[in-house]
Amino acid sequence: MPNVDLNGAISAALNGNPISFPTDTVPALATLPAYATEIFAIKQRSPDKPLILMVGEVADLWQFTTGTDREREIWQAVADRYFPGALTLVLPASAAIPAVMNPLGNHTIGLRVPDCEIARAILRQTGALATTSANLSGEPPLLTMSEIGNRFPQVFALQSDSDDLPTPRLPSTVIQWHGSGWKLLRQGGIEFSDLD
Repeated sequence: MPNVDLNGAISAALNGNPISFPTDTVPALATLPAYATEIFAIKQRSPDKPLILMVGEVADLWQFTTGTDREREIWQAVADRYFPGALTLVLPASAAIPAVMNPLGNHTIGLRVPDCEIARAILRQTGALATTSANLSGEPPLLTMSEIGNRFPQVFALQSDSDDLPTPRLPSTVIQWHGSGWKLLRQGGIEFSDLD
């Protein structure tokens, strides 16, 4: 597909198409959650690797989770400190998460608010999007919209002013809630020790 402007990307996503846009880490490949099977197919991604749900505002996160009042207080404190930013929280999923987001049904969901105004502008209009890095599974993330558009012609890639600038960035740090504390699943741009 040709590269599209901001409105074109929003329209494409709302019509159920896969899109790609920059974030504060690596560019995202995204669809509405109900169309998440598209991403698994495009990436040739194993179903045992769930997708991340990305939203534009912290307040939009909690409808997708389920937990006690105390747990929500803890999660909110971490979100207040690190969002928007390069952190993914893996939390117990609510019934609002389509089953296709997590084919193995382990009842958790990765959640993130990117520190990138372009990404958040899209997410404020589309609502939550199922996301992952833009690459074939097992290959390095693609770092420009041009590369993404060439590699994935079926994806509506956002044209950005910094399209051809190198953007080598660490992926997000991923932590999972385990009832009484956090477990590090992937070290990324935020040091896990800072979360203590």
